[in-house]
Amino acid sequence: MNHVTLKQLRYVEALARHGHFGRAAEASSVTQPALSMQIRELEESLGQRLFERGARQVRLTAFGEEIAARARDILRAVDELEDLARARRDGPGGRLRLGVIPTIAPYLLPRMIRDLAARYPGVDLQVRETQTERLIAELMEGRLDTAVVALPVSEPALEEVALFSEGFVLVRPDAEAQAPVPAPEALPDMQLLLLEEGHCFRDQALEVCGLRAGSPRAGLDGSSLSTLVQMVGAGIGVTLIPEMAVGVETRGAPVAVQRFDTGRPVRTVGMIWRRTNPLARDLRELAEVVRQSAEAMYATGPAPVG
Repeated sequence: MNHVTLKQLRYVEALARHGHFGRAAEASSVTQPALSMQIRELEESLGQRLFERGARQVRLTAFGEEIAARARDILRAVDELEDLARARRDGPGGRLRLGVIPTIAPYLLPRMIRDLAARYPGVDLQVRETQTERLIAELMEGRLDTAVVALPVSEPALEEVALFSEGFVLVRPDAEAQAPVPAPEALPDMQLLLLEEGHCFRDQALEVCGLRAGSPRAGLDGSSLSTLVQMVGAGIGVTLIPEMAVGVETRGAPVAVQRFDTGRPVRTVGMIWRRTNPLARDLRELAEVVRQSAEAMYATGPAPVG
């Protein structure tokens, strides 16, 4: 049997993740024939098929699932060796693969990127914006170094460092600006607009209103906070957004923004990374920079809230 190579394992992982030869090849920065050849050689070497080839999609065989799981473990260990060398050689100023959830990225990233570049002039910052579940998976697979998310994530393999807390505010049509601020638990009766399934902010908003995630509810869902605010401006309902989003999302929209009189709902924002990550010491230093960026963002101020 020929030796299994790291290149082959990386191609297996990419094909298992994308389920398509073309997309896997693009993600691996190789041609599709080159990737296909390496996968075929590995299958011949192992004596079993790893993938079922379909007209539009590629699926792992049962044996392929075992190999893909082991490949991820091996590749993560190799990546951590590289991270260890990088930490000793470059410190915090080397490559940083950073994930951020969509309800934080547009508001904190501009300040944070500027501050990180000023603190670490040589940093090679690679940013990935997606939902928490995907960020956790990519951290566990070693494809991200750290992520800025809403805490807790409650994953034993990940370190959590709280950075700051912020409140949620109520966004309602401008015509209702003088109306009394309702209690959070009354919001479902006002056609509460929420982000679509998969966003952690959706689950947090439901918790504020005393509802469970997955509870049947009437209303409309949006793919972004911007969409929700525009829907409110059109008179469709009300929504909740984090304070950091107020200045960006309500600028020019015909909406009123109000804080709750009692029981002010909040979320905790923090950074997470693998406990085994050799960059952990540097990431704690980076977390402090991110916390200071958030403080500066609030000091310059989101839009006034009524």
